[in-house]
Amino acid sequence: MGRRTRTAGSHPSSTTEAGDETASGPVEATTEPGLGFEKWMAFLSSFVAPLTLVTTLLFYFGYVSTREFFRYFGVDVDIIGLSTQEFVMRSPGALFIPVMALMLLAAAVIIGHRALRRRIIAKPQATRRRVIAAIAWTGIVFLLAGLAAAFIVPLVDGWTVGELLTPLFLAIGAGLCAYAASTVRVLVGATVGRAVVVLLVLVMVAGTFWATATIAKWWGLGQARELAADLETLPAVVLDTQERLYPGNDAITFRRLGEAASADETVPQAVAAPAMFGYRYFGLRLLAQGDGRLYLVPDAWSADASTIVVPYDDVRVRFRFVPDAYPPTAP
Repeated sequence: MGRRTRTAGSHPSSTTEAGDETASGPVEATTEPGLGFEKWMAFLSSFVAPLTLVTTLLFYFGYVSTREFFRYFGVDVDIIGLSTQEFVMRSPGALFIPVMALMLLAAAVIIGHRALRRRIIAKPQATRRRVIAAIAWTGIVFLLAGLAAAFIVPLVDGWTVGELLTPLFLAIGAGLCAYAASTVRVLVGATVGRAVVVLLVLVMVAGTFWATATIAKWWGLGQARELAADLETLPAVVLDTQERLYPGNDAITFRRLGEAASADETVPQAVAAPAMFGYRYFGLRLLAQGDGRLYLVPDAWSADASTIVVPYDDVRVRFRFVPDAYPPTAP
């Protein structure tokens, strides 16, 4: 009897242990870290230092916004000769909105992921499949919409919103598909399919990068338009040249040097024009300077306005910096 009792007692114990092992299997699988944030950071850090990555991103987005800013005034930013530090310093304004939006979105995704994963685990197998399939098909629809927009946007003139919708659709679609694929891997405990998840995550990152660059481009264009509406915030310039310029803008006036100055215009003797300078121009503002050149714009920007590029060696200039309540004017 004693042996039977011990034998009978051993069966429930072994059954319980087996049941615990079976029950704990899926739970352990659901707690797999998968492709966690720490793993991604360790993977990226093995190729490039975090500080170098951040500096590179700041430089790129600063370059994109600055290029669009100067393009509005008809200037190629590459010929100005701005330094890397100047591009980096110009980037924060363009990145404020995208970075804050991404941080808020990341916080929402983390909270939603934990709540959704907990509910999926508690549901029957059939319900799990339906939920994951819905997420995957939603992602596929976004991907197809993004690919379609990528071909349609260049054909539609003036549809600037499409420039942002294309990368957003691709990023959202790839993110949803990657989430569905990684959830299946975790719930099933599969060791295959990681390459698909990695590729989808890379598409999501590329789409996010693309969307941020588009916002930086819009930021630079908006800054240029805001400045063009009030160019009086720029330093006023009086320009002396050897030959006559034809700026083609009524806001820019000139007079020949050697003519009598008007009563309200004072020209110090220290800057009296020698014979080599024959013309003096008024109504100009300093947009930028670099690589031995001055980039000047008229006081009032209009559709027919143009940026004047003059080398230092061929002209003489006088500046009056802001605040400029009384800019120099022609007699």
